[in-house]
Parts: sequence; structure tokens; C-alpha cells
Amino acid sequence: MVTRNKRETKGGFVMKIIMLGAPGAGKGTQAKQIAQAYDIPHISTGDIFRANIKEGTELGKKAQEYMDKGLLVPDELVCDLVVDRIHKDDCEKGYILDGFPRTIPQANALDEALAKDGEKIEFAIDIEVPDENIINRMSGCLLFTSDAADEEDRVNYRDRNKNQLIKKNKLRIIAQQSHKLKKILIHEK
Repeated sequence: MVTRNKRETKGGFVMKIIMLGAPGAGKGTQAKQIAQAYDIPHISTGDIFRANIKEGTELGKKAQEYMDKGLLVPDELVCDLVVDRIHKDDCEKGYILDGFPRTIPQANALDEALAKDGEKIEFAIDIEVPDENIINRMSGCLLFTSDAADEEDRVNYRDRNKNQLIKKNKLRIIAQQSHKLKKILIHEK
């Protein structure tokens, strides 16, 4: 489903896109294809963290402190890193955010930061995939990280992890968050 707030600029349409959906839904794969098709950067929070840490920026140093302690980087710092990134020259025609925002506070912070510059998200793409497909994809990823020696061991390993994923009920929570995020980011009522 694609929802958009259309706005023309001097150079045409600015493609400010956010990819929403559960882990394993294919956001990254689709984001890369869209970024290439529209010649806009594909921005992931992981890439932003790595670049800022490598460059030794103040924001990167702060993020590294949390990561070194095994803690999640706080929403405010994640937002600061993303807002800093989307103000780079290569984002003039737009960008596609993959993996951000993940939470309602992050979505609100992004919306506020963009509003200060008279900007807003133009498109929110919500990739909806049946839970069973995502569980199979994610358990397949777990499969390849195992030391399972043969196919039977790999299937047993995958099935054990599939059951753990189902029990956590994470997919349902992410779907609910994605719906709320979409409403905030594209100003639905």
C-alpha cells in the first residue's frame, strides 16, 4: 500500500519515502530498488551509525557509548543522526528511510524536525506480508547462522526458532506500530 502527500518543488517531485513493515518483510530489498529507480539515497540507521562512528562525529561517539554498553541507542539520538543525514546534499531530491522510524516517539520527532524546515514525508510504503512468510524468512536467516551439519539438523533448528518467534508475538506488535507510524507520518486522521 502506498500513501502519499504530493508536493512539487522546483526540480519536480521530492521523493521522501519511509518503508514500514515487519522485519523480514522485504523493506531493504524494495528500498534499494526504489532508490536506484529514482536516484535517491537508501538510508538505513545501521549505515548511519557505522558512518558516524567511523568518521568520529560527536553523534557517532555518543551512539558508540551506548552500543559499547550493549544498550539501545535512545530515540532522541537516533533521530538526531537521521535528521543530520537527510540534510546532506545527496538528499536534495529525496531519500528513502529503511528501518526508521521504528517507534511512535521516533516518528513524532522526525515529523517535528521536518516541519521546522517546512518539509514532510511524501510517501509511506507499508509492506504487508503474511506472518507465516515472515516467520519462514526469519527462521531461514537463523538457519544459515547455525552450525547444523545436515539438512535434518537444519530443519530441526529452524523449527525450534520458528516456535520462539511465534511465542514472542513480535509481528503483531510491529504491525500495530506500522499502522500508527503511517498515520503520524502522512498526517492521516
